[in-house]
Amino acid sequence: MEEKKQMKKANLLPFHIIKAASEGNVEAINEVVDHYEGYIIKLSIRKMYDEYGQIHYCIDETLRRRLETKLITKVLEFNIA
Repeated sequence: MEEKKQMKKANLLPFHIIKAASEGNVEAINEVVDHYEGYIIKLSIRKMYDEYGQIHYCIDETLRRRLETKLITKVLEFNIA
């Protein structure tokens, strides 16, 4: 149980990165996007069929970019009280 708590803490972004990103710091925004890159890619995977009916899983680049843009927009709108 204690191990899970430590793993969750290790995967969190530091507060100073979030604060800097919300203030428009480009390097901090890139760190936030990099942190969530795996999750965004996972959400962007789509099932495609080739001409023989075989299934292939591909990353929908348009969807991936839209998710990244949405993340950046929400980070910039984030208000730290």
